[in-house]
Amino acid sequence: MPRPTKHHPERGDARTRLLEAARDVVRAKGFAATSVDDLCKAAGVTKGAFFHHFENKEALGIAAAAYWAETTSAFFEGAPYHRLEDPFDRLLGYVEFRKSIIDGELAAFTCLVGTMAQEVYESYPAIREACAASIFGHAATLEPDIAAAMKARRIEADWTPASLAAHTQAVLQGAFILAKATGERAVALESVDHLKRYLTLLFSQPEPKGSTHD
Repeated sequence: MPRPTKHHPERGDARTRLLEAARDVVRAKGFAATSVDDLCKAAGVTKGAFFHHFENKEALGIAAAAYWAETTSAFFEGAPYHRLEDPFDRLLGYVEFRKSIIDGELAAFTCLVGTMAQEVYESYPAIREACAASIFGHAATLEPDIAAAMKARRIEADWTPASLAAHTQAVLQGAFILAKATGERAVALESVDHLKRYLTLLFSQPEPKGSTHD
């Protein structure tokens, strides 16, 4: 989702600093490779402080997914595409906004919950569920604009706003995987461009029934 700023260990309470450390370190190293010591060092807290706030690393992972959902929701709520009048323009604006934040180091623009879900879906079901809540919760914010765009363009389809919203996230998460596989963001940017082309074709206005070509 968003490209957050680096956390500052001297700022905020210990719990928040640990959550911000998890956000950054897990995206760079993966959940399994990230130790409690890594998190404490990055957050600038003691192990005693860690276990005061979290029973274990799994509890931290669940809380980190929820924190990610909370902070990214605020980030996207303030994005400029919401000010566009046409719902389809808002949908394309969302895609363009997602493209604009694919910048910098891989760990700075890839998705925490996508990273964790790929790694722990079997071994930590509770973290998987927290990641799913974040991903699908974000997708749901797109559904009103998709539904309004379908109505405005008289789109009758066998797919739903929810399924298309989920597909946008599938493309974005896949784009992050390709960026990790290549070590480059270019392939992710190309994937987002293809998503925009797909949406443009999908929402092309159908010709009125009975129309003829000259």
